[in-house]
Amino acid sequence: MIRAATPADADAIAAIYAPEVLRGTATFETEAPDTAAMAARIARVVAADWPWLVAEHAGSIVGYAYVTQFRDRPAYARTCENSVYVAASEHRRGVGKALLAALSNAARDAGFEQMIAVIGDGVGNTASIGLHAACGFREAGRLVDVGLKFGRWLDVVYMQRRL
Repeated sequence: MIRAATPADADAIAAIYAPEVLRGTATFETEAPDTAAMAARIARVVAADWPWLVAEHAGSIVGYAYVTQFRDRPAYARTCENSVYVAASEHRRGVGKALLAALSNAARDAGFEQMIAVIGDGVGNTASIGLHAACGFREAGRLVDVGLKFGRWLDVVYMQRRL
């Protein structure tokens, strides 16, 4: 089941995100946010009337997805950036695809017309690139060696979809 997130979901969301921060390269964050910090992030997104969704299975949160405005400048007001994270135990089970489909609909309902995925680790993040491609995104650009994490330089791939 996919539903709107609340700050009460912050502990489960932080637990899904932390392993990617601490051991992965999909995000360029290097310190995992605690529950309070994650609750504040959720509250900011929800207060802006932007979607933050969670996927539940058997009573547990197994993934989440949200959007923020792509950039702060007014001309970007109808373009959002997505984030999608799924618990490792649920990879390749359709959770990410269901979340991204629901998020795309919710973002369109919130007034966004373009969605951008900023995919850390570029070509090394084949799962995210594949997910976005399967959901109708196309590659829109690539930045080379822009993030340094775990002692290696990482690329970023931009993918885009009209909502």
